[in-house]
Amino acid sequence: MTAYQALKVVGSQFNRAALSRVISVSGTDGDPQPTTWRIVIADRNAPAGVRELQVSAGRIVADGAPSGGYGPSSGNTIKTSLLNLDSSGAFSVANFTADKSHTNFDSISYTLRSNDRGIPVWVVTLLDAERRNVGTIYVSASRGNVTRVEGMYTGRNMPPDGAPQQQQPPRDRIEQLPPDEMYAGVDDSDLEASESDENPVKTEIKRLFRRTKRDAERMFGRVRSSFDDFIRRE
Repeated sequence: MTAYQALKVVGSQFNRAALSRVISVSGTDGDPQPTTWRIVIADRNAPAGVRELQVSAGRIVADGAPSGGYGPSSGNTIKTSLLNLDSSGAFSVANFTADKSHTNFDSISYTLRSNDRGIPVWVVTLLDAERRNVGTIYVSASRGNVTRVEGMYTGRNMPPDGAPQQQQPPRDRIEQLPPDEMYAGVDDSDLEASESDENPVKTEIKRLFRRTKRDAERMFGRVRSSFDDFIRRE
């Protein structure tokens, strides 16, 4: 099931009004979609003010307290009217970004939540066969653009057999960066900063990020899916 389909189950089997009180939607071990979605909703009738519903195979399989530290003020509820990217579309954008940064992965985890400006964002985490994080991609669920990447564009590629390969920029240039910068994230604000005094490797990483952002935005037209339209259509 995609995230939209899981939310539809919540609306039909639990409470349609709950769709306006969703705090987060998450799933792990996606291949490419997870088998179970965890949907946290604000619920004043729940003991902690929040409730977690687990959806799998078209039905709610668990209903109780959230497994993580959620409270009534843990985050903004998601404005479903702003949702234009299902988890299947988030996968397409993330997979494209991983390919452009020469990052191979075995499974994928998703979290949909609102940022501090109330914009819904997909946080997509790529994992290798040993469940190590090989990259995190932040994708706007409203506009479909990649807003941040972490642990990528470092010039390293881990193919399925685990043998590291060198990509551009070369590894010896990458290792000129301090360890805390090698895997630092790149986001929109970095693209506005001056590149004149930067390490050439950081400049190259920004260039790759900028190009991937542009290409991913073109892809959004093919994978765009309004949640409101989905609910009405289905």
